[in-house]
Amino acid sequence: MAGSTLTQMADRLIDEREAASILCYTPRALQNWRHRGGGPKFVKVSGRSVRYRISEVYAWIDARTVANTSESSSQA
Repeated sequence: MAGSTLTQMADRLIDEREAASILCYTPRALQNWRHRGGGPKFVKVSGRSVRYRISEVYAWIDARTVANTSESSSQA
């Protein structure tokens, strides 16, 4: 049961403000990333409404985590 709850939490959709807060960026930065093809994967709920899965936000962070400055960051 606990694993199921964790999965539900990871799949929970959050709005742009909450995703921006987790990333320590502004909602405008997320808008720019979406327009330019970067940032975390998102769900387009309607023509003007976007949501993010919490798991996708943290996966995006993990993909950009490096141990030192000599590691290449091809995803930036």
